[in-house]
Amino acid sequence: MKLPLHIAQKLQLLLEPGQLVSGSMMQHTAVTKMLDDGILHKKQLGKTRSQIYLADASVLSAYLHNQYGISDLLLYIEKQTGEELTRSGAVQISGDSKLKKIRSFSGFMTNVYEPLQCTMLGEPFILQPIPGSFTFINAYKNFTPAESVTIIGIENAENFANILKQQWLFGDLHPLFVCRYPQSNDLVKWLQQIPNQYLHFGDLDFEGINIYLNEFKKKLGDRSTFFIPPQTSEYLQSYGNRGLYNKQLSRAPLAKAVLEKGIERLLTLIHQYKKVLEQEIFIR
Repeated sequence: MKLPLHIAQKLQLLLEPGQLVSGSMMQHTAVTKMLDDGILHKKQLGKTRSQIYLADASVLSAYLHNQYGISDLLLYIEKQTGEELTRSGAVQISGDSKLKKIRSFSGFMTNVYEPLQCTMLGEPFILQPIPGSFTFINAYKNFTPAESVTIIGIENAENFANILKQQWLFGDLHPLFVCRYPQSNDLVKWLQQIPNQYLHFGDLDFEGINIYLNEFKKKLGDRSTFFIPPQTSEYLQSYGNRGLYNKQLSRAPLAKAVLEKGIERLLTLIHQYKKVLEQEIFIR
């Protein structure tokens, strides 16, 4: 059994001489057991009110070490509340690699259709995954492409895997493709720390627009643009999905609230044809 963080924090308070904590703030089976074992003590103030106190700090220290593998209570708290705790660090402070929910594989996937010069951890390297593979960027806080590179976010997996078959869409751009999945805040955090322009390529429907506005535009502002291929009007007429339009209609954003002219024009086209378009149609 793990010692909950909020209980650990209350125990840290009790280490101060004369400190008492309300019993209502320490309701947990771990506390009940410490009371039963004589590690903690209760002072009853009424039928429902009580206070918990600690008589001997050295006894608590030995108890935490034997029962939970915690050799330093303050370090245990600091590591759990910090962002940089690793599984190995969790084992060192508590003997439990699952002490805190840790995302070992933070980051995002990248793809290119031509070699791209980047910097990782201060060292130059060339990004060039072999066909059939992608490059996963784990240390994204230390990953930097040239400022001339346009970051293109791909919403759907099939499009991300087939960027060569969509090269015709991006003209003279020097792109680095990034994938929205696995979905997390890592990609947006990285985009916020670099100066590059961001182009969002997703489904040309209400859901795709909302994903862009809520996850990217809101945080990147003028550095972000929703990508609308020149063939959109033609493709909406020929390949658009009316059923999906009707299904998503209640979630359609208002054009006047979008603040991006391209999306305003796209919404006009979508409502004109009463159809939406999924981005896979652009794979040739």
